[in-house]
Amino acid sequence: MPELLPLMEKPKFSLDFEKPIRDLEIQLEALNCMSQEQNLDVSSEIAAIKKKIHATRREIYANLTAWQKVQVARHPERPYSLDYIHAIFSGFQELHGDRRYGDDQALIGGTAFFEGEAVVILAQQKGRDTKENLRRNFGMPRPEGYRKALRLMQMAEKFSLPVISLIDTKAAYAGIESEERHVAEAIALNLREMSRLPVPIIAIILGEGGSGGALGIGVANRVLILEYAYYSVIPPEGCAAILWRDRACAPQAAEALKIGSHELLRFGVVDEIVEEPFGGSHCNTKQATENVRAALSKNLKHLRGKTPAELVEERYRKYRDMGVYEEALAALPEQAPRAQETEDILRESMITTPPATHQMQG
Repeated sequence: MPELLPLMEKPKFSLDFEKPIRDLEIQLEALNCMSQEQNLDVSSEIAAIKKKIHATRREIYANLTAWQKVQVARHPERPYSLDYIHAIFSGFQELHGDRRYGDDQALIGGTAFFEGEAVVILAQQKGRDTKENLRRNFGMPRPEGYRKALRLMQMAEKFSLPVISLIDTKAAYAGIESEERHVAEAIALNLREMSRLPVPIIAIILGEGGSGGALGIGVANRVLILEYAYYSVIPPEGCAAILWRDRACAPQAAEALKIGSHELLRFGVVDEIVEEPFGGSHCNTKQATENVRAALSKNLKHLRGKTPAELVEERYRKYRDMGVYEEALAALPEQAPRAQETEDILRESMITTPPATHQMQG
């Protein structure tokens, strides 16, 4: 019989589908209290309940629906970007401002050391309480956040530093002031500049990876995703509101979008799934951060030996190969030369066109 994992500290917040686990934890608490107050030996009963808790958690988390995985990704006690930064990196120096408008606290970044190597970190950060959520804008970056990220990527290029991007956002902020400051343009510019940045880029989706808000710092050589995180062109509620005109259809939308880690790996949207502890990263943050550290270390070593040209070409090919649109070319061979010519032009523009990031400085 395999050795049981140690019982994790119970979360203060429980999801609806975790009610059987919570009921057993309440029984365990009652037994512990009775044992201490009445000096009774109930060790066998406690061991039996612990075993049942592990079995119940294993059964529930082995059969999660797409919507339940979204709920786990949004768990309020799940580790956020700063938790991983402080646990995995050393000497993190946060840098502020986009040098145009202001500082966006929903998208943070700076320099740090990872296993003795200097890196640039980009990260989306949510808040733990109402006050912090207002300051962080609930983890939804504004245009100045993406422009700050672009400034840090320019610095990474200048000093040949790897970029590590920690993604955790429902979407970019779509309020009036965000549109006035051209959030779509800011994200689009990041997509172009990341596609041709001549340094290693690793992106890891920690929780939510929603819409262009996630992709704005997610164009990478290697895209990793935590087991219970999701990555989608739109959050399930937004998809439900558009297609079914009812946000209550979010579970149906989550299933249709195929946004879970295993579906994304099968479709080639992500490159690797980082395993989480049973019950999610919030149940064992130490193990979760160790898993993320190991995944980053392995992938950074893989990219370290590549030349700048190889990194750009690999990144270009990665995104060009997504999807099944090439099947149409097989059916219409006369279009293949034109498609190849278009691809050659795109690749040449990535290499020869001066980055707009340098043109707009000052």
